[in-house]
Amino acid sequence: MEDRTNVPEFPKHFDGKRFYNPDAPQAPGFLDALRWKLTSRPEQSARFISDVEPTIPPSRVDGDGLRVTLVNHSTVLLQQRGSNILTDPIWSERASPFSWIGPRRRRKPGVLFEDLPPIDAVLISHNHYDHMDLPTIRLLARRGASTFIVPARAARPLHSQNIGPVHELDWGESLSLQSFTVHSVPALHFSARGIFDRNLSLWCGYVIESAGRLIFFAGDSAFGPHFGHIRDKFGAPRLALLPVGAYEPRWFMSPVHMGPDDALRAHEILRAKTSIAIHHGTLQLADEGLDTPRNWLSTRAPQDSFLILNNGQFAELT
Repeated sequence: MEDRTNVPEFPKHFDGKRFYNPDAPQAPGFLDALRWKLTSRPEQSARFISDVEPTIPPSRVDGDGLRVTLVNHSTVLLQQRGSNILTDPIWSERASPFSWIGPRRRRKPGVLFEDLPPIDAVLISHNHYDHMDLPTIRLLARRGASTFIVPARAARPLHSQNIGPVHELDWGESLSLQSFTVHSVPALHFSARGIFDRNLSLWCGYVIESAGRLIFFAGDSAFGPHFGHIRDKFGAPRLALLPVGAYEPRWFMSPVHMGPDDALRAHEILRAKTSIAIHHGTLQLADEGLDTPRNWLSTRAPQDSFLILNNGQFAELT
């Protein structure tokens, strides 16, 4: 990898009690959320779409390739020689603390949980229920042999369930495991699992350094200058996983979520050789339709470098 030790550190993002988005709009508050809900005109989508054909990933990948499987939403299985890494895993029926209310999945996962290979590391980008799904995380912990990596001060929900080992990373911090290194990098978002814990824990993306290549998992993020900072610090990634959903209405969502047009801009700024769209197609979290981001990208994204996968579909990269 190119030596980038003289690149400036990421900006301050903690005031001593709460985290914040530096030099960027903060997440909308309660009154904005109320205005959105009172004026919302969501695009209609089917209650459930039965078009997923689950696939069975290999236990391990040999050779020098990278196999990338979109499971659903922001859950991606990254397989390289010596490592199986899972991002923001969710297999639950709802992204919610309750089984009877909250956003319900509209598509099945593209990999059955029992068909998952051994998982060496689980990367969790922040504590929202569609990204930190404790029922799924408990199941992963019971299988054993997984290391869980979370943002700064976000380990408490896992500790409360006796899940471990768990490592917290602040922006700019890294963790080296047997065959790869994980770097925590900025995102523009917010955190909360309840009414009183807003921004008490951090949110982040991750750069994975392994097998002579870089993989960037953006987590959940608005568009901003951090994409250029990440490229300057680490170099252009071989693969970028970029969120494209939950972006309407823009007046409310743009401080915390990218739209598909933003994701294309991020792809270009990062100079990623390949990008894959995530955070779409399974949960309808905002006013745009379930497949609106996919439909927009299908006519505008460069098909050779920006991929839109179905749940269960995989790409093999060199």
